[in-house]
Amino acid sequence: MPIPEVFSAAVLLFLVIDPFGNVPIVIAALGNVARERQTRVILRECVAAYVILLAFMLGGQTFLQWMQLSEVSLALAGGIILFLIALRMVFPHPEGVFGDASGTEPFLVPLAVPSIAGPSALATVMLMVSRDPSHRLAWIVALTAAMAVATLVMLAAYRLQRLLGERGMLAVERLMGLVLTALAVQMLLDGVKAFLASLGHGA
Repeated sequence: MPIPEVFSAAVLLFLVIDPFGNVPIVIAALGNVARERQTRVILRECVAAYVILLAFMLGGQTFLQWMQLSEVSLALAGGIILFLIALRMVFPHPEGVFGDASGTEPFLVPLAVPSIAGPSALATVMLMVSRDPSHRLAWIVALTAAMAVATLVMLAAYRLQRLLGERGMLAVERLMGLVLTALAVQMLLDGVKAFLASLGHGA
């Protein structure tokens, strides 16, 4: 596969992963984690997200068929989860964005899934391979490059926080909450539309 196509795929995956949009989520999720462990936790969650995306790229279609699940159900479930998270970002909750005030660090949820390896990213990697399975190695290279850059962005989350300040990050978090709400609603609408279309084809 030509290098420009691999680069284009990597850019697409980077945009779908949306590391800049995940910066407020990273900061909120690690609020109760000791500073010396934060870098390690971010790296661990990014590696977990990469492994999950790679697994879906290689066998996602087979898994959905075994579980008798459709991409529509994946989109609807992801939209609901993101919508609930977005509401807590827009309207601050005493227990924080993810309802965890226990001081424990996040593990897989909500950073690896659904923030990084979200429904859109999972669907994108599956569709990418299903459309052109002969270039699977090129898609893996593109995913690896996209996740490497996304990881660097999220590791810089606290530098961005220092640059913008507490009020600036609060404004960014609420703004991202509004954007995330719109994305979640759009994901739900797309899922409902696809479901209704499938009913129409079935009839």
